[in-house]
Amino acid sequence: MSNTTLFTNGRFFTGDASASSFHSCMVVQDGKIAYIGSDSTPEFQDFQKEDNVTVQDLQDTYVLPGFIDAHCHFLMLGNSLTKVDLNGCKDLEEIRSRIKNYATLHPEKKRIMCQGWMHSMTDGQARVDMIDDLDPRPIYIDAKDLHSTWCNSAALAEMGVQDMQDPAGGTIERDAEGKASGLLSESCVMLLVWPHLAKVATKQEKVAALAAAMQAYHKVGYTGCVDMAMDENAWAALLAFREEMGGSLPIRLAAHWLVSPGSGPEDRLQQVDRAIELSTQFNKNTSPDLRIAGIKLICDGIIDSCTAALVEPYTHNTSNSDPIWTPEMLDPVVKKAANAGLQCALHAIGDQAVHNAINVLSQHGRPNQRHRIEHLELTRPEDAARLGKLGITASINPVHADPAILCAWPKLLGPARLKRAFAYKEFADHGAVLAIGSDAPTAPHAPIQNMYVATTRRSARQPDAGDEPVNEEFKIGIAEAVVAATRGAAWSCFDEERIGSLRVGLRADFVSVEMRFEAEGLLGAKVRGTWVEGRKVFEG
Repeated sequence: MSNTTLFTNGRFFTGDASASSFHSCMVVQDGKIAYIGSDSTPEFQDFQKEDNVTVQDLQDTYVLPGFIDAHCHFLMLGNSLTKVDLNGCKDLEEIRSRIKNYATLHPEKKRIMCQGWMHSMTDGQARVDMIDDLDPRPIYIDAKDLHSTWCNSAALAEMGVQDMQDPAGGTIERDAEGKASGLLSESCVMLLVWPHLAKVATKQEKVAALAAAMQAYHKVGYTGCVDMAMDENAWAALLAFREEMGGSLPIRLAAHWLVSPGSGPEDRLQQVDRAIELSTQFNKNTSPDLRIAGIKLICDGIIDSCTAALVEPYTHNTSNSDPIWTPEMLDPVVKKAANAGLQCALHAIGDQAVHNAINVLSQHGRPNQRHRIEHLELTRPEDAARLGKLGITASINPVHADPAILCAWPKLLGPARLKRAFAYKEFADHGAVLAIGSDAPTAPHAPIQNMYVATTRRSARQPDAGDEPVNEEFKIGIAEAVVAATRGAAWSCFDEERIGSLRVGLRADFVSVEMRFEAEGLLGAKVRGTWVEGRKVFEG
């Protein structure tokens, strides 16, 4: 006997922004959508006559497909929920105060973990002597973008950093005497900091962090995500978490295996081999809700720390930054992954890195492989036009386009280049599929606020600050934003025939939202419920 629920009195999203194009009801049977449309049709009335039918009144809320975070770091998000939050700190004094207060309140912690620091809060300085007197325990401070970690002396000591050489693509900042001075940048984070912290964390701590991340996601309407820096530690934790949850997870996760620059060409190809090996075990057929979709390469850094690779030098000091992955390094890795049927996801923020990424994907990728470029913050017009032609997914994070966090960009890029920032509408107009992600925990993970920035180019963080919209001509419409955060994200990992839309035959993953269906109404929206396969996983 089938399990049937009639969801009535809702405004069910069809994919069209027209006020008249919302359906009025939906029928879910055994976790799948069996009907969606009007509640006055004979077909719907037949469902009403069945035995054991449950009716749920959605109270005139908008019903959207479950959001899918197209770019996140799931375990790191869970970990971040228990860290000292430095977001919004104005200066070093406030940073020190928050850390000191936390340390006093938590004598049981072996380490003091912090997140949300930005270089601008401390005038670009990050030294051990600025925090060593706060507590004798190791202190780790994640930069908001996760591209650097500020450590105290105890943290550097427990990682053994003093005797290390700079890893490929990374920098251990040192003082005049050659001693590590506190800041570990770029690949140091993924090669030194993350593995060390993974080693000292218990299995229970990791599983608890994943549970916290999942609850946080359900609360804001996510039913799926694409993890963009998967490694052995996080993968083992996810498998343990799934086992603890009884063999299945109420969230759908596709992952891209992080390939680091490593020790050389052979090392890089061995990392691809590991991704290929795992993808044969965990794929759409064998493990559709916890699988390896492809590889991830971090081609450059970020603009705020002047580590993004640009075509022309930074305006303020006429210097530039080399890509972390040069074209010569990219070529064999992308070729091997693409030939094995893996999707390649290339982090590229600066216009030079974007150009390099498009070039290598055009050479070795095929349009039906749905390779993707992450972030795409600064692009030249000719490269923006190439994405759609080559079938490359534009994996974007509107939350990073928030005017409140772009204070340094005019000085770093100059006015002409600033006009090319976050060219989302241009990508779409040239035929690229947009997939919206949050990049959590580098930024707030809530999808509706993310869509607000995409559709208005105004600040969701400081909506009353009066900041000018950032390149308003590149904004997208509200229906486009919803699609990019649902079907576009599902399409980006070959899952659009299963999830991402409210269509008959698809899984009943959806979210009920009290809102005005217009860009300006998004900040006031409230998630009232989240369902995965017709089962309610969050009630607002």
